[in-house]
Amino acid sequence: MTLTTNQKTTILILLAFIFSIAVRLIWVGQFSNEEQFKFNDEFMINTNDGYYFAEGARDILAGVSENSNDLSPLESALSVLTAFIVKILPFSFETVIFYMPAFFASLLVIPIILIAREFDRLEVGFIAALVASIAWSYYNRTMVGYYDTDSLTIVFPTVLLWSLIWAIKTNEDKYFLIAALDAIAYRWWYPQSYALEAAFIALIAIYAVYQYVKKQKPETNLLLISFMLFAMVNLDGYIRLGIVLAFYIVLKIKRELVFKYLYYILALAVVLFFLTGGFDPILAKLKGYVFRDALKSDANGLGLHFFTVMQTIREAGEIPFEMFANRISGHTITFIAATIGYIWFAYRHPVMLLALPMVGLGVLAYGIPGLFSGGGLRFTIYAVPIMALGLGYIIYEVSNWLSTKLIRQKDRLSSKYIFMTLFSLGALYPNIAHVIEYRVPTVFTQDEVKLLDKLHTIAEREDYVVAWWDYGYPLRYYSDVKTLIDGAKHSGAVNFAVSFVLNSPQDRAAKMARLDVEYTEKRFRVNEANKGLDKNHTNYVKFLSSNIEQMTKDYGYKDTNDFLNSLDEDIKLPAKTRDVYLYLPNRMLGILPTVALFSNLDLMSGKKRVTPFFYISNRVQDKKESLELGNGVSIIKNMGQIQIGNQKLLMNSFIVTEYDNDGVLRKNIQVIDKNSPISVIFMKNYNQFLVLEKKIFNSTYIQLFVLENYDKTLYEPVILDPMAKIFKLKI
Repeated sequence: MTLTTNQKTTILILLAFIFSIAVRLIWVGQFSNEEQFKFNDEFMINTNDGYYFAEGARDILAGVSENSNDLSPLESALSVLTAFIVKILPFSFETVIFYMPAFFASLLVIPIILIAREFDRLEVGFIAALVASIAWSYYNRTMVGYYDTDSLTIVFPTVLLWSLIWAIKTNEDKYFLIAALDAIAYRWWYPQSYALEAAFIALIAIYAVYQYVKKQKPETNLLLISFMLFAMVNLDGYIRLGIVLAFYIVLKIKRELVFKYLYYILALAVVLFFLTGGFDPILAKLKGYVFRDALKSDANGLGLHFFTVMQTIREAGEIPFEMFANRISGHTITFIAATIGYIWFAYRHPVMLLALPMVGLGVLAYGIPGLFSGGGLRFTIYAVPIMALGLGYIIYEVSNWLSTKLIRQKDRLSSKYIFMTLFSLGALYPNIAHVIEYRVPTVFTQDEVKLLDKLHTIAEREDYVVAWWDYGYPLRYYSDVKTLIDGAKHSGAVNFAVSFVLNSPQDRAAKMARLDVEYTEKRFRVNEANKGLDKNHTNYVKFLSSNIEQMTKDYGYKDTNDFLNSLDEDIKLPAKTRDVYLYLPNRMLGILPTVALFSNLDLMSGKKRVTPFFYISNRVQDKKESLELGNGVSIIKNMGQIQIGNQKLLMNSFIVTEYDNDGVLRKNIQVIDKNSPISVIFMKNYNQFLVLEKKIFNSTYIQLFVLENYDKTLYEPVILDPMAKIFKLKI
């Protein structure tokens, strides 16, 4: 039986899709008996950001129509699509959000195979689909449980690339329409798609100019650019859809008229593109990753300086070449082969140069030495499908060459496929090995989620929980409360207040918590009142760009340092409109120094203050005369001394904390030298030592979580658990 090209294509797509799903189910098999990764007998997700979209989908299903003050993404594409799927399919909400990434991400195999089909190289597409679907960076961001927009963020541009290639090669109108519709859908799904779409257009425009110079006819490419620009104008998605469909209908009915006035239509599209925003969103989204500084200065008001979050995020940091290559192709060797293969592919078929924007974004992860620093891990994902096509191409061509040169005529076809199979298995091996080793846990454990679920029964929907931004989305999802910062709202300006609360003495922390919550709500009310008003309107309310700046002004200060010092006094606080809780998890101990960075600076000058000493150790060597904590830190037995590097000094105090059989925290405190700046805490149940300077020792986080020394006039314990402690603010 001879299969048609369509049948072959369908079979290869199904095989690649099933393979992609099957590899992602390895994680499920590894953790099927791990009860701490489940809640209510369902696997929990393993990415913080996923809880943001889950909150939106949950609220849509619950019939919530407006909640401007709690930031639930009711209009997010992922939330809307999830709610729709839950409504029409007989699966639980938790099952859908857990398996959804694996299903949608595996759709990537379709455009990859279709691209290769256009060059009569289905084998290339099949190999590429297998490799791309499980490549390191793609798998990491689309595995089961990784509920995020990444599940389709690469699928859409790869579909766009396929439609653009087919449009240019065939000049068929339907591919112009498909390209435009994909651009609209891509923007709906991922608004940051603007830059990539613009890069595709720029390349087509360059090719059109080349055609014009060579006195060839560029009209079809200009028509394609017009479709793309109409799809990209910065208007509502439904309006763009209407424009594109209307343009397509006119093209089908009055084709000659469209080409007669094509240059006018293109000019109109260009004008609309720039009038509605042009390139503004492109640079705005990328500059935070490519051009980032340690401090950001607020140009308004007092011109305060804040610590930026970007260099604290691993995915936005610079990466070594080996990691860069591994994340794109699984190994340095396969990456080099893929690069050669792509160049070879593009040399044979120049239309593949259209893929350069995706390759370029991938290179952006590593940067170009001497020109710009890398944008970090997140960008490698864009190069995956293109490099996979390059790898598939070189495997195909080399296998074909080997079979021609080494094998006799009648066995060449079978030998070619044997070579292709062996090379493909070699390319797949490091990626599958990574999948097996990449045993990423869920965001929270079952025990932690039980605490958040309990808080849900205590706190009201309008209450706030002060917590670091890493925990913002899960708190909002499981406890249905508000937070000050989260995975998207975490600029230096908003992080400052939460960092200040966690790292300041209890009185100052309590006042700042109440202030920041009430000012955050006030900002929502002011923004609502200002809607539709010009800034010069008499009813327009001016509110400075950061809460701390507005507080400084409202309390009559011109220097924020003076205002912060006033928190030591009995200042008048805003009227209480809701309850405020502090969420203090054990897992935050490891990032406490990073949290402190955001408030440990002079906001007026941007000058960093001296970082207080803080060290955690849970790998202790008990020697005859000392306890070695690692990194040159040791406790000298029987002398009450701590050695840090070459410096020895008496400890201020040595404290042992331990939970009794009733779960009550017991403390054994030995004061040694009240004048010493260093204290040591041994958290016996956690088997970890804390060596910390006085400022951190007196911080609200250490006093409330580690020692449970809380000011009863300021805080009320709500949940006291070794995993996390939650306190309610009394003021």
